Amino acid sequence: MTAPTTTAFNAAQYLVDRHVQLGAGDRVAVVAPSRTLTYAELGDEVQTIAAGLRSLGVRPEDRVLMCMTDEVELFTAILASMWLGAVAVPCSTMLTGPELRKLVIDSRARTVLGSSEYARAITIAVDGAPDVEHVVMAGMEPEQALPWRVLTLHGRLSEPYATWSDSPALWLYTSGTTGEPKAAMHRHRDIQVVAETYGQQVLGIRPEDRCLSVAKLFFAYGLGNSMFFPLSVSASAVLEPSRPSGDLIARRIAEHQPTLLFGMPSFWGPVLAGDLPDDTFAGVRLGVSAGEALPPRMCHGMRDRFGLEILDGIGSTELLHIFVSNRPGQVRPASSGVPVPGYEVELRDEFGAVIEGHGVSGELYVKGESAATGYWCRTDTSRRVFLGDWTRTGDTYVRNEDGTYTSLGRTGDMLKSGGIWVTPSEVENRLLEHPSVAEVAVVGVPDQDGLDKTVACVVPVAGHKVDEDELIQWCRDGLAAFKRPRMVIELTRLPRTATGKVRRNILRQIASVDTSPS
Repeated sequence: MTAPTTTAFNAAQYLVDRHVQLGAGDRVAVVAPSRTLTYAELGDEVQTIAAGLRSLGVRPEDRVLMCMTDEVELFTAILASMWLGAVAVPCSTMLTGPELRKLVIDSRARTVLGSSEYARAITIAVDGAPDVEHVVMAGMEPEQALPWRVLTLHGRLSEPYATWSDSPALWLYTSGTTGEPKAAMHRHRDIQVVAETYGQQVLGIRPEDRCLSVAKLFFAYGLGNSMFFPLSVSASAVLEPSRPSGDLIARRIAEHQPTLLFGMPSFWGPVLAGDLPDDTFAGVRLGVSAGEALPPRMCHGMRDRFGLEILDGIGSTELLHIFVSNRPGQVRPASSGVPVPGYEVELRDEFGAVIEGHGVSGELYVKGESAATGYWCRTDTSRRVFLGDWTRTGDTYVRNEDGTYTSLGRTGDMLKSGGIWVTPSEVENRLLEHPSVAEVAVVGVPDQDGLDKTVACVVPVAGHKVDEDELIQWCRDGLAAFKRPRMVIELTRLPRTATGKVRRNILRQIASVDTSPS
């Protein structure tokens, strides 16, 4: 039997207090619209909020659920919860009250922290929730909650709780687009692992860097971008609470001069379709993309027009961040790159057998120290996903001759057209090469005979209209005929999850209605 890991380690101490002790307390840690904090100031605030949470009865391993905007309060609350030995549970601010209520009840959280912008959803979520004892709200004075200042009246908790590397630190709920949301449980050690593998060995992050993330703090990608990576090396994080757009991010770049910019295809695509000056990203040394495979058109376009190299990669909530990535100066468009140092990947067939060589598709499995310990109270699902040292990703990939890996979409997204398998991403990439197409997602919808009919859901470039016949012919000219979409639907936007992934289940519903006989 393997002995439990009892090495003392606290992620909040590693990210903040360690730098103060090493003499970097005067370095800027976080820049937000409301204020800027040095590492010394951030450390004081973390210890203050930790003391405030303890005064409310929060104890080690209690869950502290948060539905908050990307501001100093959320930033410090996550760190303070871990400092206290409690479990931070940041949740999507895009959820409705009933959706958030499911997470409140599932997590058994006794303390809920919120921003006044989401007061209505939070009020609905906690109404009658059996375990909730305290709701604390930042922003406007709440009517049925405690004001944020109650967390600042109890001095400072000067020493972190004596957590171990294996102690629980963070729960992150998956988007739940294919079922009920479930919390991936992460240890304090996981945070150090992703910071010192992807953050330091792939990005080469250094103290002089400033990180700006389109993705928010409430899910894994944004947490790594805006907290784990910069704070691991005494660099700076720039928080942006507003809904991101090309123009807004351009203003933040001009104002704060970030050197690392993290986005998703749903951000890079509109940037290319917009009219930003070609020197907008001149001071950014690297761009990063995740959430979905970056179409080659966007990779080439950002490099050729703006001079910005984008590192596409794949990560997951279950692994906490990116585990396969392109490398600076070695980007291969249309691929996710190669395994991040410290991680191993395998492709397996439908029977679980390892696929050797290249050119044969299979489900991607990954092994790495940052894997979650499982899903909270989801034993059956945990056993299907976490298989010893290996984690099933649910993504279909193929290994290329040069050792890189290319995404073929989610395992459940593959289509059959005329009895032949079709990869949606291949059709999508062809459509994205057309000058009238800004975004696209391809789904399969059963026809009257129950056979898959390939449907392309297209968002046109501003000022353009979708010409169905032209786009279908475009695909016939560049792909095997059986891969062409049988129908094209024009949309104003693609429905997406909080992490920016296309909600293909919603698109299938839309397409089913559009293709139903009248």
